[in-house]
Amino acid sequence: MTAKRKRIIALITNNDDDVYCFRKELIEAIIHNGYQMLISCPYGEKFELMKDVPYIYDDPVIDRRGTNVLADFKLYRHYYKLFRKYRPDVVLTYTSKPNVYASFAARQMKIPYINNVTGLGSVLKKTGLMRMFIMRLFKIAYRNAACVMFQNSTNMKLAVNSGMVKGEYKLIPGSGVDTGRYPLQPYPDGGDGINGGKVVFNYIGRILYDKGVDDYIEAAKRIKRKYPNTEFNMIGFIEPTEMHYKDKLARLEKKGIVIYRGSQKDVKPFIAGAHAIIHPSTYGEGMSNVLLENASSGRFIITTDNPGCRETVKNNETGFIYHGGNVDELVNRIEKFLSMDNELRKAMGICGRKYVEENFSRDIVVDAYLKKIKKILY
Repeated sequence: MTAKRKRIIALITNNDDDVYCFRKELIEAIIHNGYQMLISCPYGEKFELMKDVPYIYDDPVIDRRGTNVLADFKLYRHYYKLFRKYRPDVVLTYTSKPNVYASFAARQMKIPYINNVTGLGSVLKKTGLMRMFIMRLFKIAYRNAACVMFQNSTNMKLAVNSGMVKGEYKLIPGSGVDTGRYPLQPYPDGGDGINGGKVVFNYIGRILYDKGVDDYIEAAKRIKRKYPNTEFNMIGFIEPTEMHYKDKLARLEKKGIVIYRGSQKDVKPFIAGAHAIIHPSTYGEGMSNVLLENASSGRFIITTDNPGCRETVKNNETGFIYHGGNVDELVNRIEKFLSMDNELRKAMGICGRKYVEENFSRDIVVDAYLKKIKKILY
């Protein structure tokens, strides 16, 4: 008698960060519940940190920001062949192109799928026919989903009001944060940017215009002139379409304005050494994992009123919110932070930790997925 085949859950995304940093606990929970895991994602160094997790691996070619129709059709065909080979029982999709093309392939093979809207990203910046075309693709993909998971209420309302979603949908707290992986860190000593210990700020994220890196750099220039005992770190990989930042950051580093730390396998030591995270994004975020991880670590947050950012902060209690794109306002918030007593900064960081523990635990997200998968299959 042959052994009964384990049910297969496929996770489809576009970046290894998305797998290890945001989905590892979900993957482990799915395996723990007796399913086999299929992961389709372009290879990256974070997969080296997943060696203790048993899964089937698929390495697709994804031009994440490209608009080449032939390349996108090839991606759809790749997913179709993958699903035909492994016959997954449920497909989980994340990020724009997997949400569209893996959904098309799953629907054609009559495989139930769950979409996760990790943010509408640069789509909301587009205009005219291109925006209409992309939004139409999303509408076709999402309308037959078993469930569409939204990471913030703004994206959810936009999708529902535009008719993008026809069936079941659910609001979840982003990808959630593993508060055990990002424990409360001892708060560093610090002065006022002129006297006392150095005050350290981090930018953590892709080096991308829409993420507000130019605003961060301009704010650093202004603050450094007045508060020389400050440090502005930039941590993250430079998008292939934004390589002009490579020389720009090198020049700024020589001038002592910012320090570019590159892409890091583990950002926790940089979080521990900083007093605050500055996240100047005007991007179409789902929910900023960077902010959740910093808040979980007890770090003060300075971020925009952009959807996916503002939800992570209790303004004036765990950090500051300012209008995205307004550098004067950002500089004002940084100066206000520098004027604060270091013990108050620490106390507000601890409040931020409690806030994410109560509202953004990754356990909430994992539980939502497991319940939905079981509802589909049983």
